[in-house]
Amino acid sequence: QVQLVESGGGLVRAGGSLRLSCAASERTFSTKSMGWFRQAPGKEREFVAGHSWSGSTRYADSVKGRFTIFRAYNSNTVYLQMNSMKPEDTAVYYCARAMTGTVAVASLQYDVWGQGTQVTVSS
Repeated sequence: QVQLVESGGGLVRAGGSLRLSCAASERTFSTKSMGWFRQAPGKEREFVAGHSWSGSTRYADSVKGRFTIFRAYNSNTVYLQMNSMKPEDTAVYYCARAMTGTVAVASLQYDVWGQGTQVTVSS
């Protein structure tokens, strides 16, 4: 079974940028949608960004214009570029593989999850 490993989290000042990476143990991005979720203390896990089999993308309203999900061709890694970060972006970020090729926004539509990486934005 494919495994996902996130990296790139850390501490950043408000207005700064971070790039998260999600590396898969095998090539899977050409057949399944990939997504990024985040979970802050006391809150439910929420959809952040998704990248479909066909290459289309979808974003939560809270991150539109600031975050970008993308992958390189011939790569087993998907990225989340986060710019103009805000304290409310503080959360554990998870990479996940969906069970469909189209972008899914519900956690239950994903079957493989990474371990998560902490992102903290200071004010």
